[in-house]
Amino acid sequence: MKIKVKRAAALLLAACVISVSTAALAANGSWGLSFKGKGQTPVGDATPEYLKQFDALYLGDTSQDTVYLTFDAGYENGYTPQILDALKKHEVSATFFLVGHYLESQPELVRRMRDEGHTVANHSYRHPDMSSLNIERFKKELNSLEGLFKEITGEDMPKLYRPPSGMYNEQSLKFAKDLGYKTVFWSVAYKDWINDKQPGREESLGKLMSRIHPGAIILLHSTSKTNAEILDEFLTRCKSEGYTFGRLEDIPIT
Repeated sequence: MKIKVKRAAALLLAACVISVSTAALAANGSWGLSFKGKGQTPVGDATPEYLKQFDALYLGDTSQDTVYLTFDAGYENGYTPQILDALKKHEVSATFFLVGHYLESQPELVRRMRDEGHTVANHSYRHPDMSSLNIERFKKELNSLEGLFKEITGEDMPKLYRPPSGMYNEQSLKFAKDLGYKTVFWSVAYKDWINDKQPGREESLGKLMSRIHPGAIILLHSTSKTNAEILDEFLTRCKSEGYTFGRLEDIPIT
């Protein structure tokens, strides 16, 4: 009997070690996903419950057919006007996570985004690995972009932040929360960011439509020629499948 008790205790201890180890791994690295079937919620590198304690998320309400469209941009590649035209046609509001270079070089496009009802949010000033920074440098990255946005628009930047390259750890999640930010990852994406290796139209639409799901936060890059070309049809297909588009600001952290 004593042997059985000791063995059970050892197994429990091992399970706890594995659990702790898994939690630690979930809080470090570059954000990733394991996609399932069409319409199903993917598994993220960290659970919604884990992220919630840091006011972070990668999903909306998965019981509702509402999805959230976001774009990341480190620079302007000539396709944003076409993207904005498609969004205006479909009356869809998106969130653009931008860096300092974009705001410095494209103030008119930034104002157009704002004027047409989109959200311009924080992707850091210089696009560093934010998980490697101390609190002073982390704060400077976010605050510098806030200041530049206010110079351009006269408004305060919404407290939405996306880590550059998805790099994060528990410390950076805490830093963002302490600065009043909601950290936003994603649950739908595809390889769209390499300019000279752009995927084809049907391949791109196929991947996106196979990964869309209730509550999805969709990440696209506005530097992508393919995204500019397919956005009108992508929005049409999403709506035909019963999806509506919401705003990130309206996703509660509960």
